[in-house]
Amino acid sequence: VQLQAFGGGLVQAGGSLRLSCAVSGSISSLNIMGWYRQAPGKQRDLVARIATGGRPTYADSVQGRFTLSRDSAKNTVILQMNSLKPEDTAVYYCNTYDGGSGSYYWGQGTKFTVSS
Repeated sequence: VQLQAFGGGLVQAGGSLRLSCAVSGSISSLNIMGWYRQAPGKQRDLVARIATGGRPTYADSVQGRFTLSRDSAKNTVILQMNSLKPEDTAVYYCNTYDGGSGSYYWGQGTKFTVSS
């Protein structure tokens, strides 16, 4: 199983950015896909995630600004980020939990910076 993330870069505060993640390989149709982020010197935290057939859940810090969507047929998840703040600066990691095997998989991480 491989996760490939797309997006990242530099954006001004108040701007928008979209991250996408495509999962390839054999994975159960029952899974959870989402994004985590890790700022310098901090732990990796959940940003948003969505289970197959479920609704997305968000960290309090991004609620109302970020929107997570998925295309289960394509095993793709997209994170639309609006009203970005400097504190959103981090390396973002795509993640999927395979409900069949109980395994977690991580993408390579994509970094973006929000300038003030």
